[in-house]
Amino acid sequence: MTPRGGAVASINQETPASRPESPGRYGLLLALLVGSYLLSSFVSARWVTARNVALYATAVVLALRSAEVPQLVSRLIFLVVIAGSAVVIGLAAGTTINVGVLNLWVALVLLAGVVVIVHRVLSFGTVTLSSIFGAVSAYLLLGLMFASVYAAIDHLGAGHFFANGQSANGKTLQYFSFTTLTTLGYGDFTAAGNGGRSVAMLEALGGQVFLATLVARLVSAFRGRPELSSGPPQQRSGKTRR
Repeated sequence: MTPRGGAVASINQETPASRPESPGRYGLLLALLVGSYLLSSFVSARWVTARNVALYATAVVLALRSAEVPQLVSRLIFLVVIAGSAVVIGLAAGTTINVGVLNLWVALVLLAGVVVIVHRVLSFGTVTLSSIFGAVSAYLLLGLMFASVYAAIDHLGAGHFFANGQSANGKTLQYFSFTTLTTLGYGDFTAAGNGGRSVAMLEALGGQVFLATLVARLVSAFRGRPELSSGPPQQRSGKTRR
């Protein structure tokens, strides 16, 4: 016969699968991305580029800390991201080609963040606030990634990125990227070359698939914390051990 104290302890013990995932890190990541985007939109200075690279590297590090990846792999990716970011920041002070290489590196770093976050979100046993924070963070990273790709095309390609010679800077490229990602299509900025147009079409298709398959499913399935709605195990079974 099981002692009363042991029975109560075993009933009240929570299994790892039933514990809700903490939304803290993904909440911090989302706040970091929103702040980075707003700062890029309202501040014009040379140090903004270096600051963006540092913030994006920090975002990937936060995504790694929230993901269940082997510690050795996590440390290796961390070292590659930090070392590579330091190198490309140094190159940014050089020619236009160096700036294009910097933007390609930023795009790769952000793509790694998207992959890590989406993999972690899909591995959640239940849909929680952390899942939604992670999905929205991945969506923002996707828009910032394509903005970096457009910047690389602008610096590495011939001619202007936008039609009619409109200025292509960090603000306008991010604006163009997110209006494309969300398929708003205001039409005030249009890619001039075939390369830019092709990437814009890929971004529009990817944004729609992302919203329809991941974000929409998570939001519709979100039920809050499961233990709050299910009640204690004694109430669910309808019996109480005496």
